[in-house]
Amino acid sequence: MEILQWIATNLLTQVAILIGLITAIGLILQRRAFEEVVGGTLRAAIGVLIMLAGADIFVQGLVAFQSIVASAFRITPPQAAKTLAEFTAERGGHAAIIMTFGFLLHLILTRLLNVRFVYLTGHLMWWVSLTVTATLLAIMPNLSTFGLILIGTVVMALYWTFQPLYIHGYMRRVTGSDEFGYGHTSSSAAFLGALLGQFVGKPEESSEKLSPPKWLGFMKDINVSTGVVIGLIILVAAIFADPKVLAEQAKDLNPYVWAILQGLRFAAGIAVLLYGVRMFLAEIVPAFRGISLTVIPGARPALDVPVVFPYAPTAVILGFISGTVVFLVLMVVFGALGWATIVPPMIMLFFPGGGAGVFGNSTGGWKGALLGGAINGLFLAVGQAITWPMLSATAPELATLADPDWYLIIWILYAIFTPLRGLFGGA
Repeated sequence: MEILQWIATNLLTQVAILIGLITAIGLILQRRAFEEVVGGTLRAAIGVLIMLAGADIFVQGLVAFQSIVASAFRITPPQAAKTLAEFTAERGGHAAIIMTFGFLLHLILTRLLNVRFVYLTGHLMWWVSLTVTATLLAIMPNLSTFGLILIGTVVMALYWTFQPLYIHGYMRRVTGSDEFGYGHTSSSAAFLGALLGQFVGKPEESSEKLSPPKWLGFMKDINVSTGVVIGLIILVAAIFADPKVLAEQAKDLNPYVWAILQGLRFAAGIAVLLYGVRMFLAEIVPAFRGISLTVIPGARPALDVPVVFPYAPTAVILGFISGTVVFLVLMVVFGALGWATIVPPMIMLFFPGGGAGVFGNSTGGWKGALLGGAINGLFLAVGQAITWPMLSATAPELATLADPDWYLIIWILYAIFTPLRGLFGGA
């Protein structure tokens, strides 16, 4: 168990190490020269770290933005009877073993069933494994350790094997190639965005062809438009936020100067992220051919959501904005009806919303991008409201940290195992 936990902690969840190892294996299998193996491996790992550094730059801003928005709408997060930290300390080892065994079974299924995609989004492998662990124990509190690991392993392996497969038809439309797949827990929102986007717009009306008025010509630069749009959104939220909360975030800066800087940092983070994506894709895709030719014939890497951002960066922003608007509207409606207290998860509104925007844009242009983001916002709002009580006995915070696919997995597990809970250790 200690070995498996070490592998999960030091290899599978460390995306830069995992991508670097896969790149090295692929290059070695192609019998590349030593210097090519070393150079390609390091460039792939460094590219991932640059991508993650870019993500960190604006994730910090998104977390602060979340506090400001919650304050502006006078939202207080619901209290959890048991915290995520407590659950992770108690059951994190089981989740790590599920992730390790699940990944091994996924590789076997990929080889035997010839389903082509190897899931390489390591940090999400950990979070979904933890979510499945929490869900199974919420349904069946007395489930044995063996039963927990067995069921969790099978669930994870099936998800990682078939998730990139069902969405790949639309992935080809987005990227124009068959070289890598979409391995992210926002696939359901992205799939629906592409499926329904064709009914609201046309692909030739792409978000990337939007032409602002001449006096707004500077908005054609995606970095500039991102900084302006996000900065304005944060400024508006700051106007309505609690002054104490705003001062806490701004610290020594004037709150409105801080809001403008957050928008600029957000744009800088996007620029860094996109550079990192291009860098590691340039290494992992050709290196993976060695694996597809020898170990798993026809295999392709399934990668994190930012890999689609360079194909329609304006759609990313449209998806984020529309999803955020839908979520905030539902937050007010749910609060007025007394149905549920939900908290805007800005990180999930941005990454899955941006991905869904890109997929929606591929079939419905800029209108499809707006629809894709709106679908993500709907998923997150309804999912958070429904799922928090389901995980109340284990780790309910996972309901606020979730992507769309998390909710579907949780609901499917409840549908399957609730009638069987007496057999597997229900209360």
